[in-house]
Amino acid sequence: MSTTHDFLDTVRGHFDALCDQVLGQLQGDEAATLNLSAEESLFVRINNNQVRQATQVEQMSLALELQGQGRSTQASRTLSGHWPTDAENMAHLLAQCRQELLVLPADPHQVPIDNHGSSDESFRANLLAASDVVAAILAPAQGCDMAGLYASGSIVRANRNSKGQRHWFATQNFFLDYSLYNGARAVKGSYAASQWDAEQWAANLAHSQGLLALMDKPLQSVAPGQYRTYLAPRALSDLVGMMGWHALSALAWKQGLSPFKKLAEGEVQLSPLLNITENFNLGLTPRFNDQGEVSAPQLPLIAQGRLASLLVNARTAKEFGLQPNGANEGESPRALDVAPGTLAEADVLSALGTGLYVSNLHYLNWSDPVSARVTGMTRYACFWVENGAIVGPIKDMRWDESLFDALGPKLIALTSHTAIDPAVDTYDQRALGGSRTPGALIEGFTFTL
Repeated sequence: MSTTHDFLDTVRGHFDALCDQVLGQLQGDEAATLNLSAEESLFVRINNNQVRQATQVEQMSLALELQGQGRSTQASRTLSGHWPTDAENMAHLLAQCRQELLVLPADPHQVPIDNHGSSDESFRANLLAASDVVAAILAPAQGCDMAGLYASGSIVRANRNSKGQRHWFATQNFFLDYSLYNGARAVKGSYAASQWDAEQWAANLAHSQGLLALMDKPLQSVAPGQYRTYLAPRALSDLVGMMGWHALSALAWKQGLSPFKKLAEGEVQLSPLLNITENFNLGLTPRFNDQGEVSAPQLPLIAQGRLASLLVNARTAKEFGLQPNGANEGESPRALDVAPGTLAEADVLSALGTGLYVSNLHYLNWSDPVSARVTGMTRYACFWVENGAIVGPIKDMRWDESLFDALGPKLIALTSHTAIDPAVDTYDQRALGGSRTPGALIEGFTFTL
């Protein structure tokens, strides 16, 4: 694998050369935007605390949006890094887009390509050398049945258009998404940062091992009902992640499809303890979207329980006469940051008293979007607690709860500690984005099965 410096320089030079070629071939009223995705990544898969697979990947892809005569079309292709091949393929892609424009209808809500300025951000890290990864991860976990995925390296997003706009974003980070097993029982953990810290990894692992030891306690059967519940930061991240499913979308609100319609129109409000920001200062994702529009470094979404902003992209703004704020095409949060509260981590169990400690949630979906009601399942290390002491693990339970209630009058406290939950998708490429959340103590959380 090339050095990070060489990789980033090579990618930037190749991208600029291809952009110069494509943009130099535009004709008449044509305008174009080009978006680059690139990565240099190390992937290590672990099973039973042994390396199952180790892979190094370098890849680039380039997407082209072409506008002309009131029409727009998009296409993309993977790049080889070989100039003659990529130059020829991008010329073919441009010709393909021109042919598509001939048969497409005019777009009444087309947002013309424009120059939204330029930016250049790079977040450098101190990552483990490939030769050090296995020992750093596995040595502290000797004796554990651990499975997971470690991914690290550089990720690039870049944007240029025919109006002179230029954006460049490069970041370096890693994540270790893992589970510890005790027979059929498991605990989920994650460690992500821009610099590997052996002490932090040891503490992270020890916390997961402590939870796993508690899984040996007698299994508890909990009847359906409403219980005081503590959602650990990862569980709260899962819950507030539902806001990315149209809840904060201005288009969904205007179309009457937003689960936060009542919040947007002032019929309800959430807890005054709740403050949520789209925070690009976390360095998880670029501030610019595919059109090159740049969001503010921090955009308040929920302020003391009241809606502060919806996410508005330029197309929605044009159609409905709104002010755009740099949202992506899907108008979903990219770097959700929930402000902490005052509940100390050491006081969580005593504050919970008797109820449920929930580490993870999964299979979430809207059960009743009109009332912002979400359903899902508990997962991994979830426990029944009595008088501030963990009694034992619970069977998986289904829950069904309105965000208006769980994050409204039922929200008792947020913890003073937070955790970053990075995007860990790796299907086509390493994903960017994620969230930072505290834990949440909620009164009367509803469990149905």
